[in-house]
Amino acid sequence: MGLETMTPAKQTTTTTLVFTYGTLKTGFSNHVLMQDLIRSGDASFIGVYKTLDKYPLVCGPYRVPFLLNKPGSGHHVTGELYAVSPRGLSRLDELEGISRGHYVRQPIRLSAGEEEDEGEDRDTEPSLVEAYYAHKSYEEELWRRNRGRSFGAYTENEARGYVKRKDRPQHLSFLDHIRIFVSSPSD
Repeated sequence: MGLETMTPAKQTTTTTLVFTYGTLKTGFSNHVLMQDLIRSGDASFIGVYKTLDKYPLVCGPYRVPFLLNKPGSGHHVTGELYAVSPRGLSRLDELEGISRGHYVRQPIRLSAGEEEDEGEDRDTEPSLVEAYYAHKSYEEELWRRNRGRSFGAYTENEARGYVKRKDRPQHLSFLDHIRIFVSSPSD
């Protein structure tokens, strides 16, 4: 279904559509934040979608997922779409380290994740939403470190070995962890 039919008109001016592809998805470690936002009325689940364009989805240090803003490379990435209030968006931006140069929130084009109904044209115009991409300061190095390999969905298999923030060495910043990761030999 098209987003315009799924999102009440009054919400479109007060919410941001956010595409989640990693640990914020159902079943992963940071989904607890999405659940909290849903409970407080600051987010609502829209559905499963895929990126209209191909993008590299890679893992960085501690199996943290990163979407690289390199359209045309990689795969059509599957994820979950949420309508998020300004207050909820602020909490997501904090988690994603927007002000610390960890990720950047930028537009992305999506299409329905499931097969489209034949004869219906409501999905012919892709929906424009926002996603959290790897910050430009390390994006290219992360792509090289992954040897140009990516995946179409962050699943339990890709998440195997994921280390929660609280369990990572605390004397280093997240950007320090990324710098060490990209300068280390590939697996």
